[in-house]
Amino acid sequence: MRNHGLGGWPARRALMTPDRTAFLFAGTAVSYAEFARRSTRAAHRLRASGVGPGDRVAYLGPNHLAFVETMFAAHQLGAIFVPLNFRLAAPEVDYLLSHSGAAVLVYAPECADTARALQHRPAHVVALTGPAAGEQDYETWLAAGDEEPIDVEVGLDDTALILYTSGTTGRPKGAMLTHGNLVWNTYNLLAGVDVASDDVTLITAPLFHVAALDQTLLPTFLKGACSVIEPGWNVDACYDRIEQHGITWMFGVTTMFADLAASPRWADADLSSLRIVMSGGAAIPESLIRTYQERGLVFCQGYGMTETAPGATFLEAGESLRKVGSAGVPVFFTEVRVVRPDGTDVEPGEPGEVLVKGPNVSPGYWRDPGATEAAFDAGWFRSGDLAKLDEDGHLHVVDRVKDMFISGGENVYPAEVESALFEHPAVAEAAVVGVPDERWGEVGRAFVVCHQDAQLTGEELRGFLRGRLAKYKIPAHVDVVDRLPRTGSGKVQKAQLRAAPLP
Repeated sequence: MRNHGLGGWPARRALMTPDRTAFLFAGTAVSYAEFARRSTRAAHRLRASGVGPGDRVAYLGPNHLAFVETMFAAHQLGAIFVPLNFRLAAPEVDYLLSHSGAAVLVYAPECADTARALQHRPAHVVALTGPAAGEQDYETWLAAGDEEPIDVEVGLDDTALILYTSGTTGRPKGAMLTHGNLVWNTYNLLAGVDVASDDVTLITAPLFHVAALDQTLLPTFLKGACSVIEPGWNVDACYDRIEQHGITWMFGVTTMFADLAASPRWADADLSSLRIVMSGGAAIPESLIRTYQERGLVFCQGYGMTETAPGATFLEAGESLRKVGSAGVPVFFTEVRVVRPDGTDVEPGEPGEVLVKGPNVSPGYWRDPGATEAAFDAGWFRSGDLAKLDEDGHLHVVDRVKDMFISGGENVYPAEVESALFEHPAVAEAAVVGVPDERWGEVGRAFVVCHQDAQLTGEELRGFLRGRLAKYKIPAHVDVVDRLPRTGSGKVQKAQLRAAPLP
């Protein structure tokens, strides 16, 4: 087989374990053999639309079997898969489609209004259900595909994914991940987590994010285990799936695990099948980790980012009690340093910036050589995150060099929100920071200065942002102030804003 990337995985798995269940979705079990046939049909349909090596195929919608089929179909052709955040507003999706140059868009019914409001529609649009004029219905489209095997030459250095991260300059950046990045990240995960062929993995976090896709679905697929795909997060559905299917491991963020522990079902639910729960992104409060440990569950967490595919460090199960709250040590095939501003390594307990190097690290940003150059220092990826190493070499993330904050598992970049705020004619200045929130971990707080003689309320501004930004990016708190605190050089003192008491 000439396809050495992810596109070859369905055929290889179907040959090894054809009758084993690959996916459970919407009450339907799909075997590895059936999945290979469906993804090959999708690949033939994409090829008929003119898709070839290096072309971009976009997907917009909640978790669905079609997401996985479209991704593997694109990879069979050597094309690049571009999963889009379905929570984004139409202008935001427009930019991503235009910037990526997507040739095909597959979208879910939940995103119909957004898809039909687009100004930069790809040449070929496929709707999972209810297609509009000029669009195609997914199942009808799929049924017309051939099942003849496709074997396009694809190497590990070829780009597999473009994952957009909100940019600190107000525009998202497309982090490129190669097939090799994804393969090596899977190896790193399997070196730290004992995934078995009889595991049943619950996937409720959005697959357009790197963690759900690369830390759960791909390792489960490689091992020939079963992924239970849910459209989104629902506490009761999570409890139901654990009991119905004997879920053995799952990934989540702070909000999800807090919701589970706060449910009236927490005390009496049968969680005996769960071997491990895993988290990443924002640090999980130690009190919440201990709540799970007291319930007899192994709670592991790691540290990483989109650009590292995403694993950089991981806290293995055996260390989860002794090092509770730590993000662990570097994953097996990856190097991590914590450095001072002059590039020298810090001493234990001293904060510094996290640098990452390894075969899982992105080669850079799509069509953005300037951002790519700025992100690397002598081959090391600069995370922009501050952390400390303890005496045992365990990483403890303490702050962010950048202003990004995480709300409910979603990255929010203040510059992007500030850019949208400036579009209001009454706004003269704006600054956005993340502030603590019991449910979401962090939420946005905007400080706004109005033009002279202009008046504005927080609710008016929030209403103005609806439709311009995804809901999770809209600040939960808005302060209309007379001025913003600035340094002598004119920079906004965001630390002072973060410390300001809420009214």
